[in-house]
Amino acid sequence: MNVNANAAEAAVRLLSTGICVPEGRMTSADIAQASGIPREIVETKLGIKEKPVPGPDDHPCAMGARAARQALERAGIDPGEIDLVIYIGEEHKEYPVWTAALKLQHDIGAVNAWGFDLASRCCTTLMAVKTAKAMMLGDARISTVLLAGGYRNGDLIDMSDPHTRFMVNLGAGGGAMILRRGSEAGAAYPKVLETSIITDGSFAEDVIIAAGGTKQPLTADLIAQGEPRFRVPDPERMKSRLDAVSMDRFAEVVERSVRDSGYSLDQIDFIGLLHMKRSAHEAVLRALGIPGRRSVYLDEFGHIGQFDPMICIELGVKQGLIRPGSIVVLAAAGIGYAWGALTLKWGGV
Repeated sequence: MNVNANAAEAAVRLLSTGICVPEGRMTSADIAQASGIPREIVETKLGIKEKPVPGPDDHPCAMGARAARQALERAGIDPGEIDLVIYIGEEHKEYPVWTAALKLQHDIGAVNAWGFDLASRCCTTLMAVKTAKAMMLGDARISTVLLAGGYRNGDLIDMSDPHTRFMVNLGAGGGAMILRRGSEAGAAYPKVLETSIITDGSFAEDVIIAAGGTKQPLTADLIAQGEPRFRVPDPERMKSRLDAVSMDRFAEVVERSVRDSGYSLDQIDFIGLLHMKRSAHEAVLRALGIPGRRSVYLDEFGHIGQFDPMICIELGVKQGLIRPGSIVVLAAAGIGYAWGALTLKWGGV
């Protein structure tokens, strides 16, 4: 038995990423005017210079398909090679109660694949990588997986609501990743190592869209009042509880992911964090002992949900922060609440 050959066959690698960012922009001045937050605060504390906003054709599944086509082109593979499509965009999409993976699969020509939707808010990409890797290692028929989707939850923010102003950074866009198992992927591509996830259901109803579900069906009156939108039923309670645990959980998932991958925190060459207010971003880096020069800050993108990790990869490579051999960590958190981290060992591509 060739142990090295078996190890290569079992490895899951990242062939490519793709992103779709709409042309429209909302500047810090626009956000200040809409929210009543001073522009200086928007830029310095919330950390937003501008964010992409969707145009009339920038729908979530459509943006995911555009990003998927870019990822396919970069990987140099045919859509027919994809075995599985996992839609990782938001539930706010073209139609409610709709499996977007099947539309995306059809639109890109992945005729030999099957697909499903996976959702865990802004942690979806990391959870999908963990899910895809486990499926690839457990089923020999799955060797190439596409993760793709789109995001425009900014539609659901009431800029005048002071309790949801921490979400004024929500932008729009799409992203895609192509993963492949086996020696065919080659050591030149980044190796997908371990993903760590923590979820805490005690926060499950702290940030919700109350109108439009079975508890509060939409009515003409609710629509006239501007619903459905994200709301925080008890903002003081959420803030006090979340502040007490969030930083520790960010640190825990990163530490666990890196350790389970066979490395230590001081070996991290680059960390990509979802967009959050600047002080929180810096606090996470301090807690992990990672200097700011080993990360990027998404102040020209805002928060594009689960696609922040892909944007971080693109920026990290473009700025020369991710190089062959780099240990790369992606970390995110999503309302609900979930925290996740993924470790990658960069190859030569």
